[in-house]
Amino acid sequence: MILIVDDDKSVRLSLRLLLRRNGYDTLEASGPEEAMAAVRSGAPLSLVLLDMNYSRSTTGEEGLTLLRQIKLFIPDVPVILITAWGSIPLAVEAMRAGAVDFVTKPWDNGSLLAHVESAISLASKRESDADDASDPSFDRSAIIGRDPALLNLLDTVRRVAPTEAPVLITGENGTGKELIADAIHRNSLRRGGPLVKVNLGGIATSLFESEMFGHKKGAFTGAVADRKGRFETAQGGTIFLDEIGDLDLNSQVKLLRVLQEHTFEPLGDSRTLRADIRVVCATNADLPAMVADRTFREDLFYRINLVTLRLPALRERRDDIPLLVDHLIRTSSLRTSDGATQLPSQLITPEALDYLRSLQWPGNVRQLRNAVERALITSDPSAPLPLEAFTVQDLGTPDLSPEGRLAMTERQAIMAALAESGGNLTRAASLLGITRQGLYRRLEKFDIPR
Repeated sequence: MILIVDDDKSVRLSLRLLLRRNGYDTLEASGPEEAMAAVRSGAPLSLVLLDMNYSRSTTGEEGLTLLRQIKLFIPDVPVILITAWGSIPLAVEAMRAGAVDFVTKPWDNGSLLAHVESAISLASKRESDADDASDPSFDRSAIIGRDPALLNLLDTVRRVAPTEAPVLITGENGTGKELIADAIHRNSLRRGGPLVKVNLGGIATSLFESEMFGHKKGAFTGAVADRKGRFETAQGGTIFLDEIGDLDLNSQVKLLRVLQEHTFEPLGDSRTLRADIRVVCATNADLPAMVADRTFREDLFYRINLVTLRLPALRERRDDIPLLVDHLIRTSSLRTSDGATQLPSQLITPEALDYLRSLQWPGNVRQLRNAVERALITSDPSAPLPLEAFTVQDLGTPDLSPEGRLAMTERQAIMAALAESGGNLTRAASLLGITRQGLYRRLEKFDIPR
């Protein structure tokens, strides 16, 4: 199937008729949003015919951005550009970004069909040659959870990691943005290089250039020795710029220059160094709103977010709380135990786990970790963590939304039905008004032994 992306309806019609007469199925999109929806739908695409402009602008930047996004999701599907004569230099640039060919408007039907056939044939050969090749398995070692939203995000990380695409990770404080940056680096082609992490919110404006680009001895008062900046330290690897929303406008200009030109100069040095790095950024700020308020540069925003990954809050994936608690208890116990204490087989009481599932967790996984570690310190190490170990902490009020109430009561209802039925699962399912298979799923969900 060939995806035709063009904002001109007559162009799409002409291409559709030509291709279908020659035995090709087609799918159409009038702009970037429809195109990416088609790509994400999983349609069996063999080729994309891509226009370069979708607004009054004729710079081709929209087409370049869309090309890069398409290649991230379907890297093995060839893309042919359709461009006007005046855009040929831009088309050459786009071919460097992953397009396999370009045709000009107005096109010759016979020539266009030859381009299409050649692109599809070459792609099929590359796919056949790669059938026996196996990719290394995706490493998500430190990321705990089975929530569908989290798994979808990790699937995108798996696709994006081997590329050079800049990634913007968004989400509330404590959701694990740094862990996603780690996963991107570990699964990238740069994993043999350094991963340099920078908290931009902790760098004073006056020190930004020295911290990021380095300086020579004597460049300013107090510069008593040469110092490498973070970009030079990250050469050949990945630089993770956390809290990028806290960067002031002057520093944004300096950062943008590095990202655009891939070069920088240490303070007091006449040398120009090349920045051979992959950039991953993170923020809990609403950058589009900041762009609208002109507190964040629009050109920098589009430079850093070719791919945006939004981490769900903990309250949005409550079913992962038992997995997280189990992991936190085990790793915390291993870290604090002197080896003389035997870990209990049941690490937390059901009542305590129900209580943790009912909370709103404004601090997300970081807050949950602190709560579990504090409970371990104050509780009897020979017994499961009790409800009291958490209720004495200031963890906020339970979530009284329907989802929160369900998290508190569903397990209790299942336990009552099991008690009343004497452990007979068929009768317990009948009492609950669900199927036996539905009861099995809930037993696993709430870690209730059969």
